[in-house]
Amino acid sequence: MSKRIVLSIVIIAALLSACAAKAAPTPSADFINSKSVGIAPQAEAPREMAPGVSASDAYTAETSSAALQERLVIQNADLSIVVADPRAKMTAIAEMAKGMGGFVVSSNLYQTYIQGGGTAPEGAITIRVPADKLDAALSQIKANTVEVRSENRSGQDVTDQYVDLQSRLKAKQAAEQKLLQIMEKAEKTEDVLNVFYQLSAVQSDIEVLKGQIKYYEQAAALSAISVTLIAEATIKPIEIGGWKPQGVARDAVQALIYFFQGFVNFLIWLVIFILPMLVLVLLPFYLVFLGVRGVVRKNRARKAAKVSKE
Repeated sequence: MSKRIVLSIVIIAALLSACAAKAAPTPSADFINSKSVGIAPQAEAPREMAPGVSASDAYTAETSSAALQERLVIQNADLSIVVADPRAKMTAIAEMAKGMGGFVVSSNLYQTYIQGGGTAPEGAITIRVPADKLDAALSQIKANTVEVRSENRSGQDVTDQYVDLQSRLKAKQAAEQKLLQIMEKAEKTEDVLNVFYQLSAVQSDIEVLKGQIKYYEQAAALSAISVTLIAEATIKPIEIGGWKPQGVARDAVQALIYFFQGFVNFLIWLVIFILPMLVLVLLPFYLVFLGVRGVVRKNRARKAAKVSKE
């Protein structure tokens, strides 16, 4: 009996080693405060393993069926909008999230200085709404705004990781049941302790895998939207008696940019094209000039020598 128990433990340990795969990211404690969001419906719950099918076979079958399952995608949405009253818009966004069955993750309202003196409220808010209402929420947020400065959406496909976690969980649960059966049949204290240690490790792995699966399911259930609220007063140009110095300054800066652009272009043409061309064209003439000047100087020297002899 003792040899059979030890042999069974060795086989289960080898099976667990074969089924081990690269661990998925462990859910962080501040998951709700992160910008990760999910949009796709949750995948089917793991089905019971058919009789006679080993854990390793089930793992391979589940992994190969990842492409047949509905995709599980985590999305992010970020908006930057200009509004007349950021305080009122932030309240409206919070009420919209609650009305859709979501909630406010974080909000921050602060004062900023405007041109010409004074202050205006600005802020930022992050909400979570059901994934199937993401488009509707974005449309409501962009409604009645002065300007949408930016809108970014990105997605991360985690279907393979999710299916892998489910397969590994099923393999661990199968090993757990086998260890429980062995423990019931164990008679010696040493055998019971060996099985207990193996069982504790397997159960710990099961809890970790369940937590990781829950992380993806929560990410798929809700979508996060981060909104930056800019006050309209902060982007209005200064106007004094119909004169807008901001426009004049902009034109002056633009003219300066054009000047530097033309000057740099001239230097590039001068160094790369004009100077090499002048060297190639004038060098032969310069060499001829040097030769002629040398001949003239020799003739003058001869004439001066003859005159001095006479």
